[in-house]
Amino acid sequence: MNVKRDSEPVRRIQIDAMRGGEFRSHSDLVVVEEPLEIRLARTAEPGPGRAISVTMRTPGHDVELAVGFLHGEGLIRSREDVASARLCGPASNVVRVELKVGVPMDLARLERNFYTSSSCGVCGKASLEAVNEMLPIRSVASTNKVSAELLGSLVVRARSAQDVFRDTGGLHASSLFDGSGDLLATYEDVGRHNALDKLIGARLLEGALPLSECVLLLSGRASFELLQKAAAAGVPVVAAVGAPSSLAIDLAERTGILLIGFLRDASFNVYTHRERLQ
Repeated sequence: MNVKRDSEPVRRIQIDAMRGGEFRSHSDLVVVEEPLEIRLARTAEPGPGRAISVTMRTPGHDVELAVGFLHGEGLIRSREDVASARLCGPASNVVRVELKVGVPMDLARLERNFYTSSSCGVCGKASLEAVNEMLPIRSVASTNKVSAELLGSLVVRARSAQDVFRDTGGLHASSLFDGSGDLLATYEDVGRHNALDKLIGARLLEGALPLSECVLLLSGRASFELLQKAAAAGVPVVAAVGAPSSLAIDLAERTGILLIGFLRDASFNVYTHRERLQ
């Protein structure tokens, strides 16, 4: 697969900082935020392909982001569905993903605007049924259990791998652990959904899905869409530093995910499937 590396995720700028009652000029690192267009095509199809999404992201692992997004939307299921994925465009801000022959290009799956906004008024069990009609929600197939002690160690372990956050303080992260608490991967992005798409896309390209023996740590809150992506990837345990939404809790309950919120060292809340705790 042809993968071109991305541009830098940080930029150095000059700022004026108020310190001790006076301004001091010095350089600082900020997170880069740029648009990425995702295009979809069939194998050997001429032309640029079909533009299906534009997301504001932090450059880095753009191909993985695009593949993870398509997996979360149900357009691809495994590494075998992807013929190629590459960066293109004059600024390398377009990812073109080609599907193998025989893989359906069901773009109707992207038409889910009824829950894309947190203020759209869609809530509760009825909305889960509506979403399930467009994108079937399956239970995770796993008997994986974790200990409270392991959960309490995840934030510190993940933070050690968040290089850009350490430099800028301005990123979300999604971190994946195995059942022993060993860190498998961490991906950062200005958007929480993008960080998880990068992680899942990378594992898909490695042929490592489903993630049925893994634990996912989210650096912020646990929204419905993040839980939907986790469930699609087969993750049985999701822990978040922030709070879960009501619809995320409903989805975790339905799919068999142990959902943890407000994770702070040994302190956390259990929202669903406590039986997965040892």
